Amino acid sequence: MVSRISDLIVKTPDPARLSRFWCEALGYEVTATDETGVAISGASNAPTILFERSNDSFGDNSLHLDLCPTDRSQADELERLMALGATKTDVEPSGSWHVLADPDGNKFCLMAKRIPAEPNDFHD
Repeated sequence: MVSRISDLIVKTPDPARLSRFWCEALGYEVTATDETGVAISGASNAPTILFERSNDSFGDNSLHLDLCPTDRSQADELERLMALGATKTDVEPSGSWHVLADPDGNKFCLMAKRIPAEPNDFHD
């Protein structure tokens, strides 16, 4: 047997704002909210992301997401994410990826590789 990721935790001072960004970016939906934060989910085979309320400073990210477009080019997806509130970082794009930041400054990568939309498998 193996382990699977069930949840990813992102600490943020504004769970509602950050969850809205990631719902739009990933096509997820809010599945739970309470005083501690907001949970969003996609397909049943994808991890839930929990945006936990916190005012702590965590420095540079110890975890980030790699996003792959499913139905458009990397350039078109970059434009879409920027319109949602993502910003470019000072990391130079490689051609195969761009390093962006979400509205809280959490870095994530937009890859050039296209993968099938969930729930199809995309790992080799």
